[in-house]
Amino acid sequence: MEFRDLKKQYQVLKERMDKAVFEVMTDCNFISGRQVKELEEKLASYMGVKHCITCGNGTDALSMMLMAWGIGEGDAVFVPDFTFFATGEVVSFEGATPVFVDVDSDTFNMDPVSLEKAILAVKAEGRLNPRVVIPVDLFGLPADYDHINEIGHKYGMKVLEDAAQGFGGMYKGRRAGSLGDAATTSFFPAKPLGCYGDGGAIFTNDDQEAEYLRSIAVHGKGSFKYDNVRIGWNSRLDTIQAAILLVKFDAFIEYELEDVNKVAAWYTEALKGKVKTPVVPEGCYSSWAQYTIQVKNEEERTALQQKLKEQGIPTMVYYPKPMHEQTAYKDLKPYVPCSNTVSLCKTVVSLPLDPYKGEQTVRNISQFINDCCCY
Repeated sequence: MEFRDLKKQYQVLKERMDKAVFEVMTDCNFISGRQVKELEEKLASYMGVKHCITCGNGTDALSMMLMAWGIGEGDAVFVPDFTFFATGEVVSFEGATPVFVDVDSDTFNMDPVSLEKAILAVKAEGRLNPRVVIPVDLFGLPADYDHINEIGHKYGMKVLEDAAQGFGGMYKGRRAGSLGDAATTSFFPAKPLGCYGDGGAIFTNDDQEAEYLRSIAVHGKGSFKYDNVRIGWNSRLDTIQAAILLVKFDAFIEYELEDVNKVAAWYTEALKGKVKTPVVPEGCYSSWAQYTIQVKNEEERTALQQKLKEQGIPTMVYYPKPMHEQTAYKDLKPYVPCSNTVSLCKTVVSLPLDPYKGEQTVRNISQFINDCCCY
């Protein structure tokens, strides 16, 4: 069994996918081909934002937006303690300091109460200047943007939505990718909308930011390729990947997003009362990058994973270690306790999930879990 069945997805989309890739190969327009612009226009329209700027990967997207905002040494950027390393890594890469914030134990997303406590602690110390909040739409569910935006703006900060896992999710009628002052996403293959390699995008309504981002993505170019007006780097989405994403995007909006929600609903119904299932707050809609349950403790998780492995059922742990415990951040002072994160790292486990899983497959997996777990 595949954890996320990209093979099945390709089989379903093969005819359209092969045609799209063959067209790029025939035209030999591998860099900045028309498919890249077409994808950017479609994604911006879908998000309801003015500009979409594609780039090499989701990590670059975050870095580029921090560059556009002039983030650097002496600045504090607030990120969830429970997230993939890149969310904090990009802050350090720009010379700023990541400040880790606890998450809500039900939604897995940034806790606004912990955020404000961390901001106040940083301000009281007086060493760093609070500049940006980066909420992560973890596992497909948008964070609590009403409160996060209110807190961030209250202290004069920008909010950068990390929607790498949230593409397709909704928060009170607005799409993930349009919920902060700017947003980024990743097209890593396992994401809700993924390509066949690396890719990323940035979403903004600011014309000047968009112009700057397009410039630094291509060596700081100005009016043409050999007019370099600033120091940039090379972070472009390949035309082949754009062509692949155009096919996948059509499938995503036609049926995949709806179908993955059906699969998640089957899990929730089948596992009710046996493990703690994911919570989707009222007014929210998840794109289900992962279906993540919570068990009693680390020992039960290990036993469950082993039992499922014996049945040929793959599982994953996102994430086994808090950000503040990563070796790379061993010298960083924690400003607030992150007890929910510490607990989640010992008790979460993600189950096989994609739009192509059948109901019987979900029920079989759930039965194995029910046989050995009781939350």
